[in-house]
Amino acid sequence: MIWLLFFGTLALSLWASWRVKSVYRKHLQTPVANGMTGAQAAALILERAGIHDVQIYEHQEMLGDHYDPMHKRLVLSTDNYHGRSASAVGVAAHEAGHAIQHKVAYAPLHWRMAAVGATTFASQIVMWLPLLGMFTNIIAPYTGLMIMAVAWGVIMLFNLVTLPVEFDATRRAKLVLNDLGIVRSQEEASAVSSVLRAAAWTYVAAFITSLAYLLWHLLPLILGGRSSSNE
Repeated sequence: MIWLLFFGTLALSLWASWRVKSVYRKHLQTPVANGMTGAQAAALILERAGIHDVQIYEHQEMLGDHYDPMHKRLVLSTDNYHGRSASAVGVAAHEAGHAIQHKVAYAPLHWRMAAVGATTFASQIVMWLPLLGMFTNIIAPYTGLMIMAVAWGVIMLFNLVTLPVEFDATRRAKLVLNDLGIVRSQEEASAVSSVLRAAAWTYVAAFITSLAYLLWHLLPLILGGRSSSNE
């Protein structure tokens, strides 16, 4: 069962990653009629939202685009920073959507920001604790299961909160691209929707993976406790 869980969640994650890259590359070939780059689209969206303290940066990593709320930076990959495609403006608008969430104090975004430290710690636990248990006997099996269940629970909750954050940013992106005339035709709008929908699957896959691992570690504790009580 553990191998089924491992390979099943791995396959889901790989499929989601392949899907977003495939759709993204496809719509890099779909130009936007107004000729605006991703960086220009993000700047216009931020300006119209009254956000003047967020800087837009370029970096080299493909699809490493993100909004950094701690430093108020909107980071776009080179293809999206300079690109004039549906993929470029769609991703740029999505990240600008996070900046708007930050400005309006969108609750799930702040919950996710508050949980980053605990989630990073939990990720270290699920990575190293199985190896520690494999090569030493310093942690009892029941205790190890309990720690792993708590750690995966933290990760699962973080991924759960991430879903409304990402879906809301996508919703904002589609609305603002249409309202500002950055996306004009139905073809452009459809391309943007395809890119952002594919990207959303990576977050869904992360949530499903963390939920599956939480249940894998939690169910033996629950069923074991019931068996002990019945005895």
